[in-house]
Amino acid sequence: MLKFVKGNLEIIDGVAIFPIISLLIFFTFFVGLFIYVFTRKKEYINEVSHLPLEEDDADPLDLKD
Repeated sequence: MLKFVKGNLEIIDGVAIFPIISLLIFFTFFVGLFIYVFTRKKEYINEVSHLPLEEDDADPLDLKD
């Protein structure tokens, strides 16, 4: 099956740029994510990490009203 894909891609001009673009997008996204995570303040990380554990008085699925 790979020979069918490879054969079709060989006839497209400039097809070698697509893997390079994909790698750059992938690398840029994860470097940006890395910078975002490590520049957050510790208080913000602690606050966000406890959100799923907090009790909420208002139940969005409670339709008794």
